[in-house]
Amino acid sequence: MQSTNNASILSSASLAPIIGRLLMAAIFLISGVGKLMAPGGTIGYIASVGIPLPELAYAGALAMELGGALLLVVGYRTRWVAAALALFSVVSAVIFHNALGDQNQLFHFLKNLAMAGGLLQVVAFGAGRYSLDERRAELPVALGAAR
Repeated sequence: MQSTNNASILSSASLAPIIGRLLMAAIFLISGVGKLMAPGGTIGYIASVGIPLPELAYAGALAMELGGALLLVVGYRTRWVAAALALFSVVSAVIFHNALGDQNQLFHFLKNLAMAGGLLQVVAFGAGRYSLDERRAELPVALGAAR
C-alpha cells in the first residue's frame, strides 16, 4: 500500500511544476494583454508615477509580461525568466503599489511579493519535467547514447 501512495505522489509531482508555471504565467499574460488593449491609459498611469520615458517603460512592461509569460509556460530558460519576472514583480510593487495605508494597494503589494516568492521557487528548483529546458538537458544524453 505504501508504494502505491508513493507512485501517485510522484506522478502528481511531475505535473506540479508545469501547473505552477501555467498559474504564475496567467497573471502576467492577462496583465500584458490588458496593457496591449489600453496603451494610452497604461502609458498615462506609468507617467503619473513619474517614470521617465513612459512609452519605453510601457514597451518594456509588455515585453516582460507577454514574453516572460510565454517563456515561463514553455519552460525555456526558465530560471532566468523566473528571476526577471520576480524582480519585475518586486519593482512593480514598490513603484505602483506603495500606498500601503490603502487596503487595496496593500493587497496588490503583497500579491506582487507572493508572485515573486513563487517565481523564486522556480529559480531554485527549475522548470520541471515538461519544459524545453528539460528537453535541452536530455538531448546531449540522447545523442551520446546514439553514438
